[in-house]
Amino acid sequence: MLAYGLRPVGGGWRERALRERADHHAEAHLTPRDLHDLQLRLSAGTVIHICENPRVVEAAADAACVHPLVCTSGSAATVVLTLLDALAAAGCRFVYHGDFDWPGITLANRIIHRYGARPWRMGAEDYEHLAALSQAEGIPQLPLDGEPVSAAWDPGLAPAMSALGVALHEEVTLDLLVDDLAGQA
Repeated sequence: MLAYGLRPVGGGWRERALRERADHHAEAHLTPRDLHDLQLRLSAGTVIHICENPRVVEAAADAACVHPLVCTSGSAATVVLTLLDALAAAGCRFVYHGDFDWPGITLANRIIHRYGARPWRMGAEDYEHLAALSQAEGIPQLPLDGEPVSAAWDPGLAPAMSALGVALHEEVTLDLLVDDLAGQA
């Protein structure tokens, strides 16, 4: 699994390696074995941004962003949930952004419910703005397929998505997400 900007306290080599990667604006690939031996103590109340697409992590690293980020890589596999569980136990808070398609809304509901995460640029207004922006910029429109899924955090999102019928992947939001991640810590 892919993470960026994690700066755990602790003197072990794994903790030092994560801090060093964060200092050099480099993403980290973590395995279940890494997580088993890692002491994930962060400053109380640290906000961890969660995204769905690895491209967001790459862009955050390229822009030397200051906020920590964890990527689900399309679905929250066991290693991702293990990391998020450990970060939650350490007192971290979460914000979540994913794709504006039905699987993306399903994953968002799961992460928001499990961790009390706040949605991050995931409202009906965000969707409508991005759909209009992508159309104006000539980005090919992807059809929104499948059964609609209600967004637990915004009852207007599923109807807005159904009305426009356009799926929007995180790459469409990349500039806005990187701007948020580059903000002062």
